[in-house]
Amino acid sequence: MIFVDFDLEGVKFPHNDPLVITPIIGNSLVKRVPVDNGAYVDILLYDTFIRMGYNDSQLTPRDMPIYRFAGFEFLVEGIIKLPLTMGQEPRQTTQMLNFIVVKAGSTYNAIMGRTGIHAFKEVPSSYHSVMKFPTRNGIGEERGDQKMAMSCYVASLGTDGVGASLTY
Repeated sequence: MIFVDFDLEGVKFPHNDPLVITPIIGNSLVKRVPVDNGAYVDILLYDTFIRMGYNDSQLTPRDMPIYRFAGFEFLVEGIIKLPLTMGQEPRQTTQMLNFIVVKAGSTYNAIMGRTGIHAFKEVPSSYHSVMKFPTRNGIGEERGDQKMAMSCYVASLGTDGVGASLTY
């Protein structure tokens, strides 16, 4: 898998935007999902979990905290195994991922961490705002959305506009 100048089509420069995608999780198109190779697990925010039509009885309970998540410790509500689909037919693929469900305030709805990245054997490029992954019909792509990434960043700013950090 390689990235070429064509992959930069539509990308606005200069930028330091994270790669934020809109995959299908379960049966829902889920916007505002950053691809974060610094996160070990795949995370689904509790509010998103509920909006997707799931309920607590579908969670596998886990009594464990997540540390350094938005600078705080959060207790895990549970784990749910869901399909995540990326790409466009005929270069589309689906993997079953274990999502850690947490109650936390965030501008994001879910986070794809290294477990998801590795499950798809994907190669993300925030510079190109695209990720590539193998499918049975060739290399698939999931394009990022810079406008969405910027709106998440702006929403995460403090009221005084300083000390910005993404709160996921």
